[in-house]
Amino acid sequence: MRSYRTLFRTPEFTPFLLSFAAHAAAQTIGGLALGTLVFRATGSPLLSAVSMFGPQLAQLLGATFLLSGADRLPPRAILSGLALVFAAGTAVLALPGLPVAAVFAVVLAQGLIASLGGGVRAGLLNEILPKNGYVLGRSVFNMLWGLMQVAGFATGGALLALLTPRTCLLLAAALYVLSALGTRLGLTARPPRSSGRPSVSATWRTNALLWSSRPRRLTYLGLWIPNGLVVGCDSLFVSYAPGAAGTLFACGALGMFMGDVTVGRLVPPAWRPRLAVPLRLLLAAPYLFFVLQPGVALSAVATAVASVGYGASLVLQERLMSLTPDDLAGQALGLHFVGMSTLQGVGAALAGTVAQLTSPATAMTLLAAASVTVTLTLAALGRHEERRPAAPEARPGVPPQPAATDTPRRGARREDAQ
Repeated sequence: MRSYRTLFRTPEFTPFLLSFAAHAAAQTIGGLALGTLVFRATGSPLLSAVSMFGPQLAQLLGATFLLSGADRLPPRAILSGLALVFAAGTAVLALPGLPVAAVFAVVLAQGLIASLGGGVRAGLLNEILPKNGYVLGRSVFNMLWGLMQVAGFATGGALLALLTPRTCLLLAAALYVLSALGTRLGLTARPPRSSGRPSVSATWRTNALLWSSRPRRLTYLGLWIPNGLVVGCDSLFVSYAPGAAGTLFACGALGMFMGDVTVGRLVPPAWRPRLAVPLRLLLAAPYLFFVLQPGVALSAVATAVASVGYGASLVLQERLMSLTPDDLAGQALGLHFVGMSTLQGVGAALAGTVAQLTSPATAMTLLAAASVTVTLTLAALGRHEERRPAAPEARPGVPPQPAATDTPRRGARREDAQ
């Protein structure tokens, strides 16, 4: 699948994308409104930031306990149900006089279930699209997410100038309901990809299985660590250029958009595996230039060029899917998204700590150098893995045994899931 026309002609892709757009808009507008509400109530920048971005860290707990449901629950029902739960939780946050402790309890609960929703949504995309369409489809979702962030923050800021934060939270709740309706009416019912009941033990077993394969493990590390370190660089834009941080963020979004379009639409599939390392190096290398403390114009160019490298995530997600049985696709992708969010939070905290001790420019340079080092190390380990001798063939008359680090597929993709 090489064209957007073919992509949008795929049954169910468009309603799935639109329901995701409503979800992303609700998350962005609601997060900004909640952060504003908490700041006005407490005067604390820390509590305001945690109220907006705390759910990302809470997803780590969700990955530990809930991710097995990504493949063991019917996707349409669970996505619709989760959107309604988000709507209810956001409406609760709008209640007048709600204690700050109760606000954070709701935020924690939303973060926990968000980890399950990410895995279900990613696994469903893998079912709706053919194998050769996943990268293009994922790139469209990435572009839409970036667009909804820009539009959502801009719209949310305008609405907060006209309305109260609680009214904006109710608007976000309505958008979550719209997302639930889009999922329920636009998608067909599918059975779970994997048998068995979701449980904590099943989540742990499958996470351990996914992590036990060395090629998958290297792929996960390549998805998480270089990305997280560079997001740490991005988190210092405000302290590096207080009057131009918005410009730097916008240039980063533009570069990310170009990277997604290039990798998803223009690069031939046969070339994509070769771009994983160059793109990850591109993601970090321009930030080494910040050691010279460039002005806004040069910083914006460096940020835009670097952000093209975020397209590496599409290449590595495609590799992850090629290494993962279909019936574990949802949990495998859910584990990726949770790990990525967690490492981004860690990268931001690390960058802030180093900047506090040195300077923003020094911290950005050091984190970029660390990202380059990690990418080169993982590339060397990957080449070593490719040179490892293959497993010996089974003796004549003895059936081959499944690899210890993988699970045999329980069957080809169901016809009704095409």
